[in-house]
Amino acid sequence: MKRAAILLVSTFLLFSFTLIARAACPDTDYDCQISEIQKIIDALKPAHERNKAELAELKTQLEDIQKKLNAIAVKLKELEESIFEREVDLAFQKELLAARVRSYYINSQRFSPLLLLLSSTTAQELTRELTFRQQAVNQDRLMIIQISADLRKLEEDKATYERSQASLSQVQKQVDERASFLEGEVEKVESAIASLTTKQQQLLAQKLASLNLPPTLGAGPLVCVDDRNLEPGFRPAFAFYTFGIPHRVGMNQYGAYGRAKAGQSYQDILNAYYEGITLEKKPNINIRVQGYGEMPLEQYLLGIYEMPESWPIEAQKAQAVAARSYALAYTNNGANEICTTQQCQVYKGGNKGGNWEAAVRATEGEVAIHSGQAITAWYASTSGGYTFTSSDVGWSYKPWTKRMRDTSGEVANFGDLQGKAYDRDSLCFYAAQGWRSEYGKSAWLKSEEVADIVNVLLLAREDSSTREHLYQTDKPHPYGGEIWNEEKVKQELRSRGITPYSSVSNVSVDWDKGIGRTTTVSVSGDAGTRSFDGPEFKNFFNLRAPANIQIVGPLFNIEQK
Repeated sequence: MKRAAILLVSTFLLFSFTLIARAACPDTDYDCQISEIQKIIDALKPAHERNKAELAELKTQLEDIQKKLNAIAVKLKELEESIFEREVDLAFQKELLAARVRSYYINSQRFSPLLLLLSSTTAQELTRELTFRQQAVNQDRLMIIQISADLRKLEEDKATYERSQASLSQVQKQVDERASFLEGEVEKVESAIASLTTKQQQLLAQKLASLNLPPTLGAGPLVCVDDRNLEPGFRPAFAFYTFGIPHRVGMNQYGAYGRAKAGQSYQDILNAYYEGITLEKKPNINIRVQGYGEMPLEQYLLGIYEMPESWPIEAQKAQAVAARSYALAYTNNGANEICTTQQCQVYKGGNKGGNWEAAVRATEGEVAIHSGQAITAWYASTSGGYTFTSSDVGWSYKPWTKRMRDTSGEVANFGDLQGKAYDRDSLCFYAAQGWRSEYGKSAWLKSEEVADIVNVLLLAREDSSTREHLYQTDKPHPYGGEIWNEEKVKQELRSRGITPYSSVSNVSVDWDKGIGRTTTVSVSGDAGTRSFDGPEFKNFFNLRAPANIQIVGPLFNIEQK
């Protein structure tokens, strides 16, 4: 309850401070609003960090509880199997019990010392007969007692199993709900903090758009260039390489290509990328297509241009089902109109023919269904070895999206990822994004340029009021303010007792191999070695890096030469 209270207080503060920011600044004074918003971020961050630390602690506790629950489940399974075996054995024992009870009654009634005395010829024979009959009666009695005890123990074990199984299910549900709640609350606060810097996020979105990265294969050819082969003309040189390109939700098209090459069926591919779906046949209803009018769904699909016709047929079948599902969901089963660009899915009219037509006809009517409805079956050209849920990228949460490592085996390092990812054949699987006209038209950065980005991050951490001056220096201030150049940033750091970097000699990363995110960036240079949070470093890199050079995803690495 204490942790939940902290999270609720954080949410309340967020709402309250937002109202204060609106009230304190005129609607047209954006610099004032940004400054006030930054104060809110700074106020939220310590509590948010505590929440994340508590979440990590609670996750550890929940994992320990889960291990214990798993052990209990194993024991209960063994008990269940034992009960079954004993029930089979005791079914036979019950028949013996009835016979033993009859035998015991008859023997006890027949037993008469007087008759034995009259019928025996000698004392020795009398003693032997008495002993034998007494032993038979005792054996019957002991067998009756043992079988009765076994039956009673069986009933007790069955009651224990049923009671424990019910309790286990209830506790497991509570554990799952608690873990889900904590994840959700931390994500809410993270999303709130991210959404507060609206203008900065808009600027980053504009820079990203300037790269013209196609979200799907239908949006245009992949133009990613491997800058490792380009010579910038200076040393040392640093390039920031991203795995994949936006948006990494749903089916990974190049991943489908790799999976089909590996022998997977289109059903395997779809179930790999969409959580908890079933494939069901749906009627060929009419849908409205922008600029083309109304047409049958199956006719519409023949004109979809989202995957090369030369690709394996199973990949194209998976694409056909995804496109059909997306069209049904987007149009609300024909009630709405669907566009023909990459904003929906690329449609060029007519019949593309070839293997694509074969894939559409082979899967005719097949739709991916979740909770009784066709899913919005998003897909992206290249996921960089990992897919994400819709809420991870700022969209509304959809239960059929999933976090997944899209590889053929375990991954221990970047080399493993590059060798085992199903989408490794994509030009955009691992690439530096952006370029400038000089330095071989590459994304390579000089040592002092990386040092400047690090200095900007250090200054922003130390004094949040300086952030409005820390945009890239080769363009005008996006909102009409003053941009501090490299020397001014160094001067501001020194005035605050912080030694700035003039050069950087090494940059390395640590990353979460389970979900595919860079967690830490470590920088070494003439001002020592420092480590930064991966997402935080990425944001300031994208704000300060020259031209349109950007890190475009959650998982990135640094190349050096």
